[in-house]
Amino acid sequence: MPLWELNIKQMDYTLNINSIKMTAQGCKKTGARKLSIFDWFSDLPETIKETDYVEVQFKNTRKSFFNNSTKIMLKKGDIVAVESSPGHDIGEVTAVGQIVLFQMKKTGFDPTKNEIKRVYRIARQGDIDKWNEAKAREDQTMIKSRQIAEKLGLNMKIGDVEFQGDGNKAIFYYIADERVDFRQLIKDLAEEFKIRIEMKQIGARQEAGRIGGIGPCGRQLCCSTWVTTFNSVSTSAARYQDISLNPQKLAGQCAKLKCCMNYELDVYLDAMKDLPSKEIPLETLDATFYHFKTDVFKRQMTYSSDPNYAANLVTLSVERVKEIMAMNKTGKKPEKLEEKTETNRKPEVDFQNVVGQDSLTRFDKKKNQQNREKQNNFNQNKPKQHDEQQQPTAPQENQENRKFNNNRKKKRRRPNNNENKNESNA
Repeated sequence: MPLWELNIKQMDYTLNINSIKMTAQGCKKTGARKLSIFDWFSDLPETIKETDYVEVQFKNTRKSFFNNSTKIMLKKGDIVAVESSPGHDIGEVTAVGQIVLFQMKKTGFDPTKNEIKRVYRIARQGDIDKWNEAKAREDQTMIKSRQIAEKLGLNMKIGDVEFQGDGNKAIFYYIADERVDFRQLIKDLAEEFKIRIEMKQIGARQEAGRIGGIGPCGRQLCCSTWVTTFNSVSTSAARYQDISLNPQKLAGQCAKLKCCMNYELDVYLDAMKDLPSKEIPLETLDATFYHFKTDVFKRQMTYSSDPNYAANLVTLSVERVKEIMAMNKTGKKPEKLEEKTETNRKPEVDFQNVVGQDSLTRFDKKKNQQNREKQNNFNQNKPKQHDEQQQPTAPQENQENRKFNNNRKKKRRRPNNNENKNESNA
């Protein structure tokens, strides 16, 4: 039996080692879903019996936890009908078993303090058809609701509409910078669509997570794939990392500062703990130098002779900067900022091109060299008598060249106008 087996119908990858079977059930149906998780307990059947709670995901990033009180055999990817107020809703099971308890702890959901609704059943075909009909109405409902809000003069933006699985209720997600009185809007929407209306305010980051998209890094937005909590991002994160303070580059698709600016901030702060102060200038016998920029991970600091712009830039190591600051503190001034180095010392190279992939003609040089070697070998092996017979002597070659040039001059020579007139008179 081969080590890896592939069942093409079920697309189930298995690994058999000494009667131990591992499957890919944990990552099943996670690629197209937002905020998908990997269930590393899926290969352990006993973990499913530890809890009756299941995680169900609805449209976009809306998730909730439900109690499987009727002990239905559920697995990841099942479409279920769950309790709602009023009626029922349709969603997809994204986690079962012990992994749900970790998800509750991660999101801060306490089942003892929050009401947990029940799972009714696995959705029937009639439930799925009605659910699809309700989803087909969402785009037109959103457009019409925006028109109604604009007529009422409300300073708000309706970003998304989500219908309940039975089609009797709809959630309107909106963004507003200030408090909005939408009591009249609810009445108009209920009269227009004949459904129960629920208004839910979200932020710009949450809206980007619901809509989704591709970031400048070429990957899906973090807020629509794995980020569940949104921490505040300030411009100081860009200053610590020496990022250009360009608002167009720092802002994401939500028009807010990018969340990824906080990912490496702690590493930069730890690396900058032992760096000297940027506010202290360095004094020499000739001039005073001011801090210009810092390379945190190379531990190098660049100083300029002018405090406002780059002039006479000098790059020093952190140890050398500390040494000069200690000298200035005692009243001593060095002649130069740079350390005295040996004349024969080779400069340090940060990058060494071992493979040679930066040259576009790296293969042409080898081919030309091989062709020259072949030509030289051919000329050496060529018989001399044969060459002497083919090559003409110098005087004969000069005579033939003169005749050829004279013939070319005669052909190029054109008659003058006087000659043409004489020929016509004749």
